[in-house]
Amino acid sequence: MSETRPPVRLRLGFMGTPDFAATALRALAETPHDIVCVYTQPPRPTGRGHKTQPSPVHLLAEQLGISVRHPESLKTPEAQAEFAGLNLDLAVVAAYGLILPRAILAAPRFGCFNIHASLLPRWRGAAPIQRAILAGDDVTGVTIMQMEAGLDTGPMLLRDTIPITAATTASILHDSLAVMGGRLIVTAIEKLILGDLPATPQPTDGVTYAAKLNREEGRLDWRLDAATVDRQVRALNPAPGVWFEWQDERIKLLKIAEILPCDETAAPGTVLDADLLIRCGTGAIRPGLLQRAGRQAIDRQAFLRGAVIPEGTILPCPATN
Repeated sequence: MSETRPPVRLRLGFMGTPDFAATALRALAETPHDIVCVYTQPPRPTGRGHKTQPSPVHLLAEQLGISVRHPESLKTPEAQAEFAGLNLDLAVVAAYGLILPRAILAAPRFGCFNIHASLLPRWRGAAPIQRAILAGDDVTGVTIMQMEAGLDTGPMLLRDTIPITAATTASILHDSLAVMGGRLIVTAIEKLILGDLPATPQPTDGVTYAAKLNREEGRLDWRLDAATVDRQVRALNPAPGVWFEWQDERIKLLKIAEILPCDETAAPGTVLDADLLIRCGTGAIRPGLLQRAGRQAIDRQAFLRGAVIPEGTILPCPATN
């Protein structure tokens, strides 16, 4: 990072796409700094009607009266020249969705700061919030990082932590980390202006990668222990969703009501009583909220009034290779 002291009021660029990033943009908009331009992903088809919809960051930027650009790529000389022409002091990046070429990273006077939803170097990559819950981590947080060409490899500037409890869901954690990220990036810029933002290289030990989630990861395998199934449900809802099959129908499991010990002589996937207690590899789970295809999510009692799954039913497990 340059030793030159930045001005008190910075020319900022912002690069982000989803709600997580929009929270940070709103926090920056409440500071005296000039947000010159917002970069976000192009409008995409979304929802059941596949209607083209601007990203949450795009919509917020328009509300705030900030110029918006949404190039498909930043690799072209034209896109890079346009970005350099903004004469930014700093670019803030949060879940943007495009790889930033070296020319983009180097264009702002003080480079690019990334808001990353993990305690780097743990969970570099695309899905750090969900991976932390799936892995059973008891703590996570946000790291403000000076970006470089590698995948989330740059030096750390600022960070804070938050516990992951047995009640933490991906939605709850997402919202908490989004607010934390907005607060930390504002603090990081304040420290940058004061010349009090040391950069700490990431340790080489403890590196893990948060691979992008895919739909098949949501399929329940009843051979896993009940605690692992519970983490899967808490981590993968609302997307890509957790599901099991019954009578050739895919049933989404959105919430678990309780985890119980059980008679483990039955096969994993066995329905152990009339109130849908389901045997896992170790222990059993009782669903709290379920959803049939094309219908609303409902609680277990309402679900069982319309779809009785008899005691003794063995719900299928995924095939093994």
